[in-house]
Amino acid sequence: MNTPRRPSVPNVNSPLFRRPSAKFASAEAAKLAGGSKAMGDKRISMAALLSLASENDAEVDDALTKAQRKLRELKGRISSQSKRNFLLERDVRYLDSRIALLIQNRMALDEQQEVASALEEAEAVEGSLPDDRRRQLYGNLFFLLQSEPRHIAVLARLVSLSEIDTLLQTVMFTIYGNQYESREEFLLLSMFQNVLAHQFETAADFGNLMRANTPVSRMMTTYTRRGPGQTYLKTVLSERINHVIESVGLDLEINPLKVYEQMIIDIETTTGEPCNLPRGLTMEAAAANPDVKAILAPRHKTLTDVANSFLATIIDSIEQVPYGIRWICKQIKSLTKRKFPDATDENLCTLIGGFFMLRFVNPSIVTPQAYMLVESTPQKHPRRTLTLVAKMLQNVANKATYSKEPYMLELNPFVEENRASINKFLLDLCDVPDFFEALEMEQYIALSKKEIQLHINLNEIYNTHALLLQHLDALAPNPKHHLRVCLEDLGPAPAQVSRSENKSIILPLFSRWETPINDTLSTLGDGELTQTDLIYMDTKAHFVHILRTLPNLIHMPGFTLLKAADNAASSRDQTLMKKGLKARELLRQLEELGVIDPKDGHKLIIEEIKQELEHLGNLRETINKEIGSLEIVFKTILDHNNYLRNQLESYKTYLQNVRMQSGIQKTAKPSVQGPITISHTQLEKDGVIVESNIPENRRSQIFFNIISPVSGTFVITLNFKGRTTPILEMDLKLDDLLEKQKMGVELLDLEYVQLSVNKILVLIRKNFLKGSK
Repeated sequence: MNTPRRPSVPNVNSPLFRRPSAKFASAEAAKLAGGSKAMGDKRISMAALLSLASENDAEVDDALTKAQRKLRELKGRISSQSKRNFLLERDVRYLDSRIALLIQNRMALDEQQEVASALEEAEAVEGSLPDDRRRQLYGNLFFLLQSEPRHIAVLARLVSLSEIDTLLQTVMFTIYGNQYESREEFLLLSMFQNVLAHQFETAADFGNLMRANTPVSRMMTTYTRRGPGQTYLKTVLSERINHVIESVGLDLEINPLKVYEQMIIDIETTTGEPCNLPRGLTMEAAAANPDVKAILAPRHKTLTDVANSFLATIIDSIEQVPYGIRWICKQIKSLTKRKFPDATDENLCTLIGGFFMLRFVNPSIVTPQAYMLVESTPQKHPRRTLTLVAKMLQNVANKATYSKEPYMLELNPFVEENRASINKFLLDLCDVPDFFEALEMEQYIALSKKEIQLHINLNEIYNTHALLLQHLDALAPNPKHHLRVCLEDLGPAPAQVSRSENKSIILPLFSRWETPINDTLSTLGDGELTQTDLIYMDTKAHFVHILRTLPNLIHMPGFTLLKAADNAASSRDQTLMKKGLKARELLRQLEELGVIDPKDGHKLIIEEIKQELEHLGNLRETINKEIGSLEIVFKTILDHNNYLRNQLESYKTYLQNVRMQSGIQKTAKPSVQGPITISHTQLEKDGVIVESNIPENRRSQIFFNIISPVSGTFVITLNFKGRTTPILEMDLKLDDLLEKQKMGVELLDLEYVQLSVNKILVLIRKNFLKGSK
């Protein structure tokens, strides 16, 4: 009898076989890619399935398991909260367009009521489909959509811009809603590849690629806003952005005309007399002024230093860029070369930079508060600095054009000096392994799970059903196509339900055409994985389990595997006892097969078990670091949720006011409200006052009165203690404030002070419109 060969043993406890995060998946894929066909080896797929069968977190309760459980729960909360934020952002966008009509008094009364009803919140109540058969049919349909993403890819190309947000909600946050599970991530990315390939195939010329606002571009932007992308931005850019924001007094304006105008203001403020410098100069004339030149020279240098620090931070962060974002960059490069074989590296970098910089990095620099990177809106000078830095980064990543802003030409040395390094970075972003073999393995793992399920609401189900039926001929032209069979069995799509009826349900997913798991296992073996291999891996997994549960055993004098198995077998814990008995039996089988030798104390397998335990210890440290990072991300996502809710509250206030004035709600003739009196100090503390030109030694004597003489109109006065008449008086209309908020105007200038538009709306709602909720 031949001695059985020493089996090639995969790392059954590594993160690769524990359904890793996208971050772990990319790292492991990179390692495996170096081993030629390692990822494709069927033994690895088989080992993954075995590890799932033998390693159950519920059976081990050590520090690693607790950390893994905490990490999974945190990732689940981030995924759920991201979906809630997406829905709120969609509501805000919808109401932005409707509020514009309200402001212009062009909306019919029934439409006003419709918009008002859109704001009625429905609690996330668990529901169910009353018909069990339809529940199974929808489970078939959504399993097919999730596991065969080409259907969604085609649908995404067919829907209109008005329909894309609803589809994105279902795709990004429900069908592939677990943002940290590698299988769902890989399936989502394969859908992206299909969509991108079609866009490149149909592109008329190079210049049109990746630029228009299309459903595809909206999908790509939404993808970058998921948890991994948000984590990257927070980790890499928040510290740099906050450093700029802290420099409140640093004015780096480089537009010569603005610098010239500010110079006149400064002269008049200092001297108290009118400045005799000429007014109404052209840009060129202002740039030629010697004093303006003297102001601009150091600003150009400082701005270049700041931009260089941002660029260096971004380039150094390449290993932190989420795998999915790098993979999309890789597809852009590959598809461009295929469509335009003569495209240069500079052409490639222009397109890659159009995605990575223009749609991902730069928006977060320009509006860091919207990306949850800072706690408050940047003040005037830092805000302008961040905008200029983003322009510089975009110019260095794309072919710079200075036709609209010729003053940016002075910063061209920064562009020329850094173009080579940014191009290298953009090309290096594309240097990641493909995931198709990893996806195949993850699909096998999915088949071994007892249950795949979606948390989905009724309107998501019905809307997806309706869209699929609408485009069925393009999606499934063959009468025997599985998608067509599913839809024909379901029949017509139900109508959308009201918010109060839009229950969230748990939908189990399974395929009526699924291959039984036993058949899949036999296919995976395919003669490459012997019975001896399986026994060896199973033995090793059992001893790792025992030593994780009883970690002191391995440090005891005279430690042997047999003693460890006996110790576990005599435990009062039933699970551990069974593990011990099984481990002892497996150890005996390996000895009989000649795979391990009791004479050397099972030295070989003990060394591998120790390596596994060491690996798991290192893994725990990595997981704890990831938990710390994601806890920060989760907090910022919650903060953004509160910000969005404040916006919606402002809309509710406005709509209530409109309905009162339109007679939708009959109320008594409103009486004068107020005044309320608030000190300058309190308004500063509450963040209502963003900037103040009032000397600090006078601020304690300044207070504000706000009165509402008629509904929707407010008079705000700035007063000085002891003075009978106000220093300043201004009329505010709620319509105007809401329009400013809609247009993204963040500050309200009252000459002596600048107020936050959002905070003044909150103040008005709190004190004058309490009954409007």
